[in-house]
Amino acid sequence: MAGVSSSSILLPTTRVLSLRDIAVDRDGHPALRGVDAEAHAGRLLAVTGANGSGKSTLLEVAAGLLTPHRGAVDLRPGIRIALVPQSTPLAAHLPLNVTDIVAMGTWGRLGTWRPARRVDRDLVVDAIGTVDLADLARRPVGTLSGGQRQRALLAQALVQRADLVLLDEPMAGLDSRSRAVIATTIGHLTATGSAVIAVTHDIAEFTAVDDVLELQDGRVVRAS
Repeated sequence: MAGVSSSSILLPTTRVLSLRDIAVDRDGHPALRGVDAEAHAGRLLAVTGANGSGKSTLLEVAAGLLTPHRGAVDLRPGIRIALVPQSTPLAAHLPLNVTDIVAMGTWGRLGTWRPARRVDRDLVVDAIGTVDLADLARRPVGTLSGGQRQRALLAQALVQRADLVLLDEPMAGLDSRSRAVIATTIGHLTATGSAVIAVTHDIAEFTAVDDVLELQDGRVVRAS
């Protein structure tokens, strides 16, 4: 495993995010109904449930992309968040390779298009190695498989050195090799202090899950 790690100095199990009584309506229909959830440093929270149960909506609230109609979002001050969406086809005509995509994770510290420092270049190289894409570092992103693209996006999150990492169906439809690499990388994230929330249909995809939140019709039906 390469040397990318969270820069978090949070103690293990420190609460980084608390959602209380979250309610969200979409197009006049309730997407979340009084949901409570917490994320802690060094732990993986798996959010599961059927399609339409509210999993992705919960992730959007956690990321600050969606304001709930009711409830409180309590984010620990100074927390850095990385959101990794589902693997999607990236435009093949864009002049970007794997290294370019991963390096975007440094922009929050450097600013867009500013020259990278040596330490940031090293982080990019380490992150690419961590997700087993070193041999494809100069490969145009548009030529990658879905699994390779998802691994590149996860490497981008590694470079951000986020305290809270949000993953939306990170292994959906991927090949077995990519699923294994992603599961190992998620374990690396929690081991180095990041809190991780992952939306999934199958908890068994992960090598270890610390907490489970199961949703049904926008309500919590199981929390453990």
